[in-house]
Amino acid sequence: MAYNSFHSRIPEPALRRLPWYLSYVKLLKKQEHTHVSSTQIAKKINVSASQIAKDLSFVDITGKTRVGYDIDLLISVLEDFLGFTKMHSAVLFGVGSLGAALLSDSGLEQYGLKILAGFDTDNSVIGQSINGVPVISADSFLETNKKLNAQIGVLTVPSGVSQQVADYMIEGGVKAIWNFTPFRITVPEDIVLQNTSLYAHLAVMFNRLREHE
Repeated sequence: MAYNSFHSRIPEPALRRLPWYLSYVKLLKKQEHTHVSSTQIAKKINVSASQIAKDLSFVDITGKTRVGYDIDLLISVLEDFLGFTKMHSAVLFGVGSLGAALLSDSGLEQYGLKILAGFDTDNSVIGQSINGVPVISADSFLETNKKLNAQIGVLTVPSGVSQQVADYMIEGGVKAIWNFTPFRITVPEDIVLQNTSLYAHLAVMFNRLREHE
């Protein structure tokens, strides 16, 4: 399957929009549609048709005039480009309410992320299994990850220890960190860092809501 192998060339805003298109196109497939145009996607996603066409140009797929994109091909190309077709192994640190919820979310595997183990320092959760995922003492991570070989670390610990835990995960072989804490951790240049702060998004939402009061 052909797609642009130069992932670094795609702007991050475009990369963030591609899963929106994929989700909508999958819905159309369930409704037994076979083709979709950028104009149709634009009406549902609130992104201009020209922007959608530009975004899709990064994955080397083109639509046909007056026909649009073949939905099966578009889904296949997008899933492959976004990395959803390859299962990525992960570990999670901090099995509190958010961490436990992520361990319980079987939907992550549909997008290529499989959490193999949760780690914590709380004896009340160590030894439990959440959605089939074991919760293990954080002290054993370095030895355990030699067997798991997980390259992604999900960070849901309290902010006060987030940097310390991030460093510990990297020491254990983690190459990418999905940071759910509001603390802006620092990592070496060869480590991938994705920040997903729920609190930051709440602040934006509250601020915009206030504008309409």
